[in-house]
Amino acid sequence: MNDLDIARGVKLKPIQEVAKALHVPEEALEPYGRCKAKLDVSKLQGDKQGKLILVTAINPTPAGEGKTTVSIGLADGLRRLGKDASLALREPSLGPVFGVKGGAAGGGYAQIAPMEEINLHFTGDLHAITTANNLLAAMVDNHIQQGNHLGLDPRRVVWRRCMDMNDRQLREILSGLGGKSNGMPRPDGFDITAASEVMAVFCLASDLQDLKKRLGRVLVGYTFEGRAVTASELKAEGAMTALLKEALKPNLVQTLEGTPALVHGGPFANIAHGCNSVIATKTALRLSEYVVTEAGFGADLGAEKFLDIKCRMAGLQPCACVVVATVRALKCHGGVPKDALGQENLEAVEKGLPNLLRHVRNMREVYGLPVVAALNRFASDTQAELDLVQSALAALGVNVCLCDVWAKGGQGGLELAKEVLRLSEQPFTPSFSYPLDCPLEEKIRLIATRVYGAKGVSFAPGVKTQLRKWDKQADFPVCIAKTQYSFSDDPKKLGAPEGFQLQIRQVRLSAGAGFVVAFAGEIIAMPGLPKVPAAEDIDVDENGEIRGLF
Repeated sequence: MNDLDIARGVKLKPIQEVAKALHVPEEALEPYGRCKAKLDVSKLQGDKQGKLILVTAINPTPAGEGKTTVSIGLADGLRRLGKDASLALREPSLGPVFGVKGGAAGGGYAQIAPMEEINLHFTGDLHAITTANNLLAAMVDNHIQQGNHLGLDPRRVVWRRCMDMNDRQLREILSGLGGKSNGMPRPDGFDITAASEVMAVFCLASDLQDLKKRLGRVLVGYTFEGRAVTASELKAEGAMTALLKEALKPNLVQTLEGTPALVHGGPFANIAHGCNSVIATKTALRLSEYVVTEAGFGADLGAEKFLDIKCRMAGLQPCACVVVATVRALKCHGGVPKDALGQENLEAVEKGLPNLLRHVRNMREVYGLPVVAALNRFASDTQAELDLVQSALAALGVNVCLCDVWAKGGQGGLELAKEVLRLSEQPFTPSFSYPLDCPLEEKIRLIATRVYGAKGVSFAPGVKTQLRKWDKQADFPVCIAKTQYSFSDDPKKLGAPEGFQLQIRQVRLSAGAGFVVAFAGEIIAMPGLPKVPAAEDIDVDENGEIRGLF
């Protein structure tokens, strides 16, 4: 059976029963149908101050690593051990669903459900974020059209439109064509919603008022004299907040085993900060003793931003870290093509192991976290290959737990759950990859050298000057946008490359989110569809059943 068939074969609990497991009072629950709901956090009563467990992974490969699947199986495993556990995960974007990556609801018997609804429109949060973003864009252009008393330079508008779909055709466009009544012609473009600053603001806001303040700080462009203009000067933040008011409430769903899951917010980690909302994470920690959360893509992107941005801003601290890998993915990093991954290849595993080892070392040595490696097991894995991975991690003093959560659900995650519980009791001294009060240029250099393994950083002309200007405004953290496939900015450099220069070609100030985005290499904020998009295989049959969604 495929993931969709497995999900449909499980009878889900009414969402009211799931809410009871978290001691959510009836007045705080706002059902969206039978199996999903939003939570009004102002009416919640829990205050457990639970322990946070971070799940991250090696750099992704075409073989797949199953980070979300392991996260779900781990939470189910903790529940099977009698622990009060829940999940805090990101919402899927329609871009990957219809593109190449597919959905983000886990797989096999370690899924969150209802899978189709979560992977498609869910409760409409991403649509609300898209609309709020584009309302501001419309107000910017309307201001220019209606007299432009602020003196906004149409050539220096930095606020871009967005949509929740991969569409390379919209990356760079000219808008306002067709005559005076259609607006002022100017350069324009779209980002994917997951890369929008509104998404980042949404996920980092602590409450509704903080959301409005952050939206008001958003930079929209510059005047002819070079003065920065914000959304608050256009009086846009109130209406944007109104559009996001209901979306800001966390979404409650469940795993196939009934474990509560808060699924809220969905920034990408390769072009944004890659974490679910602060509100959802803190709500889960109020309601559960253990909360499993996931950071996007590899630990060099998702975990770095989770720790250096989200945890620093929100005052969060994970007590343990799980780094997910597979033998198949290690072979990919060792240079084996996808069609040969089912064959035993110890040499390729050994060649790919440095990727896993560097991620583990970073979590331990850079961030000071207790770490376990979770090896998501496939039927083609041989004992010799598994032993090789375990031996390499044992040399670092790190345990490896074999996971069978895809096939067995929580039962297949019991070994990992026990190790996580052990690690969560270990003393540790957390740290960050850079001090917040050092210059932006130095922050980028420290991430590149300490986390990525780079020799240094090269900046495009004008970038250093811009960074120094922003240094005078505040101590901003850095959000590096780069390829997810490599520690470097070159997706072809697999494994654990060293001695390379990280190329920073462009920087943006996300003043509302409170960080600076540095674009490395050829990464872009609007992905395109692949030659054969997943959308070609998605259909609805005569009974109204969706097919091809994964």
